[in-house]
Amino acid sequence: QVQLVESGGGLVQAGGSLRLSCAASGRTFSSYIMGWFRQAPGKEREFVAAIRWSNDYTYYADSLKGRFTISRDNAKNMVFLQMNSLKPEDTAVYYCAVDRYCAGNECRAVSSYDYWGQGTQVTVSS
Repeated sequence: QVQLVESGGGLVQAGGSLRLSCAASGRTFSSYIMGWFRQAPGKEREFVAAIRWSNDYTYYADSLKGRFTISRDNAKNMVFLQMNSLKPEDTAVYYCAVDRYCAGNECRAVSSYDYWGQGTQVTVSS
């Protein structure tokens, strides 16, 4: 089993920044992919970014690349999502997730991920 706990969400004005954190525990992560997803009210959960634990390879949603940056801390088993130039449409619950096996575009699919955190709310005011 893998436990994921997100933190760092909150209320921010448009144009501001937030850094989300995800603490992972329960298993070793040397071959896993850790991702961030988000879900706005009334919308489907969507892919934001992912990072491969073994080699730091990153995946981004095309629409978010350049504003959002994913990174990790091996020693602490943590993944981060730095979000800059936030917009009201970035308002959503942000989830951290772990996938054991994905490759390529599979790593952008909600269905590929095996473990999920409880989510952290990000609200961007205009």
